[in-house]
Amino acid sequence: MPSEAPPWYRWVLLSGVWLQYAAFGLVATSLAPLTGLIESDLKLTHAEMGTTMGAWQLVYIVSAIPCGILLDKLGPRWALIIGSLLIALSVFTRGTADNFFELILAVMLFGLGGPIISAGAPKVIAEWFTGSSRGMAMGIYMTGPAIGGLVSLTMTHSVLLPALDGAWQNVMFLWAGVTVFATIIWLILTSHPLMRVSSGSGGTGGLPQTRVLILLVKEPAVLLVLIMSIGVFLFNHGLNNWLPELLRSGGMTLIEAGYWAAIPTVIGLAGSLLIPRLATPERRFPILTGLSVAAALASVLLQFQAPSLMFTGLILQGIARSSLMTILVLTLVELPGVGQKHVGVATGLFFSAAEVGGVLGPMSLGLLYDWTNEFNTGLFMLTGVAVMIFLGTLRLKMLCRT
Repeated sequence: MPSEAPPWYRWVLLSGVWLQYAAFGLVATSLAPLTGLIESDLKLTHAEMGTTMGAWQLVYIVSAIPCGILLDKLGPRWALIIGSLLIALSVFTRGTADNFFELILAVMLFGLGGPIISAGAPKVIAEWFTGSSRGMAMGIYMTGPAIGGLVSLTMTHSVLLPALDGAWQNVMFLWAGVTVFATIIWLILTSHPLMRVSSGSGGTGGLPQTRVLILLVKEPAVLLVLIMSIGVFLFNHGLNNWLPELLRSGGMTLIEAGYWAAIPTVIGLAGSLLIPRLATPERRFPILTGLSVAAALASVLLQFQAPSLMFTGLILQGIARSSLMTILVLTLVELPGVGQKHVGVATGLFFSAAEVGGVLGPMSLGLLYDWTNEFNTGLFMLTGVAVMIFLGTLRLKMLCRT
């Protein structure tokens, strides 16, 4: 944190980051509760819808590293504004889409703005928070997308569609307005001279960007974190995007599926506030191990129709999704060779790798459903992914000890 900054100002910045990440969560989950309506209106198959859900992650893979570099050069103030406006444009144009091609292009726009927000939030935290408060701040800002997703999942069918003439397009327009509002708030909160001075001052220590990337990837611990991030995003994005439809296929109504799908989000809110704060270096790997086990058990229990087993599975999913990514990012930014000056590039690299899983998750679950006419095969696949995350955690612990 800049030494001349008053202590309270970092919390002001955190609130601005939180609001932008909440808008990010709204847009990222906006398609999930509307899957049936969109498929019916635009005449899409499950495979096409799954491809659409993963389209922004495909762009994200390519754009995350350049966005991280832009973030280090331009600074978080203006970079986050650019990212939020691109997200707003993405969700607005979804509402104007008339076919699969137009919809997938609109979703792809999110892949240009999303990585700026994803990498920008950790950079703000790394610059303005230190010690145990850094983990707490990361946990707090990660409740943003969770709450955004909660609002999207619970209110879309029960409140918004009835109030907006039953048109899913109007829901998209509403989320575009919310995102623009969050952008304006961030612009106001970052008008303080201290933020303007610190913006863009991170740099990369004078090294060429390609050299920084090569040095980071050559670190075994960094490379393993990147591989693990693919598994975490495959699990989270795949299950999050298809969860309402998975529940509906088990006999729930659209409204019931929306409320049940919100259970992991509610649990995740509490987990995001508590778990990262506890994830000090000495506790980090046992916590990662426990989270990967929770993910594996969740994917098994969700295959059963018994309400008690499904409810337990959703709770475990919420525990896992709340902090797996957050603790991995926290581990990455504190690895030797990364440091504050390379946070933008490192987190850009992280999300570029992670979104490979973000693409494969929704796409593979959609394809497996079309092939088998059920979600159990996809859930078995997610169990295997969780086991690989577990094994990766054990190896990462060994690497960080050397």
